[in-house]
Amino acid sequence: MSLVTAGGGAGAAVDLKVRRVPNVLTAGLALTGLALALFHVTSLGIASALLGGLCGLLLLLPGHVIGATGAGDVKLFAAMGTLLGPAGILSAFIYTAVAGGVLALLVALGRRRLRVTVERAAALVSGGGANVAEIERSTEDNRFAYAPAIAVGALITALGF
Repeated sequence: MSLVTAGGGAGAAVDLKVRRVPNVLTAGLALTGLALALFHVTSLGIASALLGGLCGLLLLLPGHVIGATGAGDVKLFAAMGTLLGPAGILSAFIYTAVAGGVLALLVALGRRRLRVTVERAAALVSGGGANVAEIERSTEDNRFAYAPAIAVGALITALGF
């Protein structure tokens, strides 16, 4: 649990500060998760750690493809999968989605763009990403750090909820 907390917290802090999750953090976290499993330091075996990483990658990758999440978020979630295993990362995905939704609403409210954000999010999902260019315009103020939501989802799962 402490590695999930430290890794998620570091990812969240860096993402909030520079709006990126560095590869050195995600790779280090993933390699640590795999090493811990390989040497039987955790309850996960190496196969479960690998499968957890793969599941984490596959769960967040569609969001990246349609422009809803960054590549660093995908890699951070995959790294968390090496620590949580396949069942844990599925649970973390649900908690992360809820935390991300709450975070998105709070950010939209704070920026006074709740209506626009909800409309564009609905169009993004229903249109399969057709409005990504509109959302990605540099003149728009709608992006926010998603690593904090990942950290919350992974931590809730690590705590056994």
